[in-house]
Order: sequence, then C-alpha cells, then structure tokens
Amino acid sequence: MAENDSTRVPAGALSPPAPLIDIGINLAHESYDCDREAVIARAEAAGVVQMIVTGSSAASSAAALSLARQHPGKLFATAGVHPHHATELTPAVVAQLRTLALEPQVVAVGECGLDYYRNYSPHAAQQQAFHRQLELAGECGMPVFLHQRNAHEDFIAILREHRSVIAGGVAHCFTGGAAELESYLELGLAIGITGWICDERRGAHLLELVRRIPADQLLLESDGPYLLPRDLTPKPASRRNEPVYLPHIAAVVARARAEPAQSLARSSTEAARRVFRLPRIDTN
Repeated sequence: MAENDSTRVPAGALSPPAPLIDIGINLAHESYDCDREAVIARAEAAGVVQMIVTGSSAASSAAALSLARQHPGKLFATAGVHPHHATELTPAVVAQLRTLALEPQVVAVGECGLDYYRNYSPHAAQQQAFHRQLELAGECGMPVFLHQRNAHEDFIAILREHRSVIAGGVAHCFTGGAAELESYLELGLAIGITGWICDERRGAHLLELVRRIPADQLLLESDGPYLLPRDLTPKPASRRNEPVYLPHIAAVVARARAEPAQSLARSSTEAARRVFRLPRIDTN
C-alpha cells in the first residue's frame, strides 16, 4: 500500500536510533485542528512512541485529556494553568484541575509557574496561582510541569517552599544560564530541552550547558507548534513545529554532549518514563 503523503516523515526529519518520548507538545492547539491525526502518525513513523500533551488552561487541559483517552498508552496529558492565565485560577478551576489530575491519563500538574517577560497576568496573581498548583500537585502526589521566564528568583523561592511535597517534575523548555540550571538540578528537577538549542542566535549557550545535565535528568520536547528547530535542512514550508522533528533535536543534544545518539535516546526515554511514571510500550 502506498504511504499517505499526509503521514510521511518530511524531509529534514530524522529517525532516532531508539524510541523517543516528547514530554511537551501543545497538541490541542488550534494549528493542529486540520491534521492532528496525521501529526501523531508522522511522529510515530519517526520513532516518537509516546507524547505528553500540555494543558495550559482549564479548557486546554480537558482537551489534552480527551486526546490522551483517544490514544491510550501513546498520549498522556498535563492539567494546569499557565501563568499567562493566572487570573483564571478560581477555586472552581482548581476543583476542575483536581478532578482532571486524578484521571489515569494525566501525568503532571501544570503547565504552571511564572512569566515576567509577557506579564499577561499581574505578578501577585501569578505567584498565587503557582503556589496553589504546587499545593495541588502535593495533594495528588504528582510531578509538576514548570514554566519560568524572566522570573527565576521568585520562581526558585516558591519551589523551595514546596519542595518537601513535590513529587519531582521538569523545568520545561529550559533556556536559562548555568546558575538557573544548577538550582533546578539541586531541587531534583528534570530539564526539558527543546529546539531552542538549534537556534544559533539565542540557544548556542545550551550546547555547553547540556553537558552538565545528568542523563537521568535530561528530557526532550518539541513544544510544538512553537520553536521549530532553526537549523533544519531543508527548511520546512511551514513554521509550525511538530514532534516529527524531535529526533533532530535529540541528534543536536547528543552531538553537544559528545554522546552516542543511541545512548541519549535511550536515557532520555527512560528518564521521561521515570519522571512521569509512563508505561512501557511495545514498539515492535
């Protein structure tokens, strides 16, 4: 049977030497509405065997769970409110998140944290929402899916306040410097690396920093539809990112660490399964 063009792995994508897990994909985003199933199929064809769909509001968290239910064992979800939407975290929304968090397909609380770069919500509201979601993660015994931009000091202070009850988590889409990295590692957090590392304008410093991340704390994520790797060759016609390009990110990280690609793929996949308690999947 001829391969469907919509599910074919595009030029510029790589196949990994071992199965990969995308720990952060905004698959409920409207940019995937026309071809979501094809995006999933392309990822699987490229060796991305499991994906965690990011929830960033009550609505998108519910949508992420719905997608996970449609693809049992392959898609999972997070449930949380991004700092951009911090003012939406009412007691009723907290109750909704708690209900979602108890579903077996939901593997983390978040995306939660602080964002002082965009400032779409007041700092006080962001901090309050962050505290409440960390409390929720502690109540549910779940890891956290964390976001931080231009807010490191407040972010790390709040995390340290809750460290005794947090069941692990990931500093999602890490783009910071050495001091930030060390503080996250000291808290036992995993580090999510995206296509930012492929951007010579903004992410070149990560090529050195990824060498400092222990293998069991290094996770890979596309963060699609955002952060399409800038160094793809040939360049895709669309600027939309998707998980099919995760093997390319893995190859860049492996080269930066002077590590065999097979080793990096295996360790990042095992780390993702440990952090988020994901089941193994038969890839034969």
